[in-house]
Amino acid sequence: MKSQKWGSSKMESERRVLSFFIFKWASCHDALLLIGGDMIVNILLRLTWHLLHVTIHLFYFAINIANALESHLISKGLLRRYKSLHISKLQYLAIVIESEDCQTSNVIELLQWLADLGVKHVCLYDKEGILKKSKDFILEKFDGATLFQENDVLLDQSLMTLEFASFSDGKEAVAKAANVLFMKYLKSGSTSSYQGEQIFTESQMGEALKTVGGNGPEPDLLLVYGPARCHLGFPAWRIRYTEIQHMGPLKSMKYGSLIKAIYKFTMVQQNYGK
Repeated sequence: MKSQKWGSSKMESERRVLSFFIFKWASCHDALLLIGGDMIVNILLRLTWHLLHVTIHLFYFAINIANALESHLISKGLLRRYKSLHISKLQYLAIVIESEDCQTSNVIELLQWLADLGVKHVCLYDKEGILKKSKDFILEKFDGATLFQENDVLLDQSLMTLEFASFSDGKEAVAKAANVLFMKYLKSGSTSSYQGEQIFTESQMGEALKTVGGNGPEPDLLLVYGPARCHLGFPAWRIRYTEIQHMGPLKSMKYGSLIKAIYKFTMVQQNYGK
């Protein structure tokens, strides 16, 4: 009897050990399946991301190729609609250039293109004022231009007029205009009477800017050369109705792209508010 009991207890313990190992193996197997499933999901997500990334790159690459081809065809005069530009609609053109891209050789070449197209009034702007510091050199190298003065009237003339501006011009003009308005407020005797809320209108601010010489002509078109798609601090009060187009880096400028930008502007119907 004792041997039978010992044999049955031994078989029971073996069953328990076997059950324990089977349970552990099943748990490990489920864990491996779970880990394997997560890995597969991660791999699929990574492949989807890389595929989307490549697709976007190919899309923009195709657009750049198409734009380069179109620019080449325009510059060669093979596209008829770009041959006739209503350049008279472009009275004043502003060129905004990233300061890091201000290569005078490229700027002079761009001005020559504009002169060939018949543009007569151009404002050159960069935030740091590099172009303003180089204005004497630019005017010397570009023989067909004169320096724009505040009181100049935008008339059709033989020589191109150039205005040079920077971010400091806008800050200085606003400070001077605010000082003019403040002095007028003091002279009006408002400080001695009831000091209610003083509201300055847009016309008063415009008149003050004109007084201090910060209210230059409003450009019809503003071309931005650089990575940023913004006017880089160009005086905001001068571009209320201005069309703005991004042209890419100055070092990659193309004659055909310039013609296309001006053509698009001349075809735009502008509606001015009351």
